[in-house]
Amino acid sequence: MARHVFLTGPPGIGKTTLIQKASEVLKSSGVPVDGFYTEEVRQGGRRVGFDVVTLSGLRGPLSRVGSEPPPGRRECRVGQYVVDLPAFEQLALPVLRNVGSGGGPGCRVCVIDEVGKMELFSQPFIQAVRQTLSAPGTVVLGTIPVPKGKPLALVEEIRSRADVRVFSVTKENRNHLLPDIVTCVQSGRQ
Repeated sequence: MARHVFLTGPPGIGKTTLIQKASEVLKSSGVPVDGFYTEEVRQGGRRVGFDVVTLSGLRGPLSRVGSEPPPGRRECRVGQYVVDLPAFEQLALPVLRNVGSGGGPGCRVCVIDEVGKMELFSQPFIQAVRQTLSAPGTVVLGTIPVPKGKPLALVEEIRSRADVRVFSVTKENRNHLLPDIVTCVQSGRQ
């Protein structure tokens, strides 16, 4: 039986939009939801990077085009984007730790958008994702990239877990998946 739900599909297909809509539906039905999503940053119609946005409204840079890493830090780069690891960890790690330690009755839902190349530069993030997936009383609603090139160890680990259901998002199905995603998350909370 699947407890966790992950969406996969090509960039720009609508995974984050589905995650945001599912979070709103779950919250409106009284389910405690926390976590983060990534959002494109555009200037003059051109994508210049990504921000991390927590469901509580905090925002910070995940990556920017061609920016330099902070002095004394190793450069973490994905294509043209330089990842701001300290800013990412400062926002994402507390959210994951809070969800995992959240006591109280009922299951909590933790949104992790996304477990991808940029985020996987962070070893503490990898550990926090594993702990969140193993935490009793926590259901993860997340996104993972389509396999391409060298496999990403944590992404493959998530794909192969018996307690994970992966939905492939396509142009054809993206407008019809929301009820299935919400139902799957709610049944994972039982």
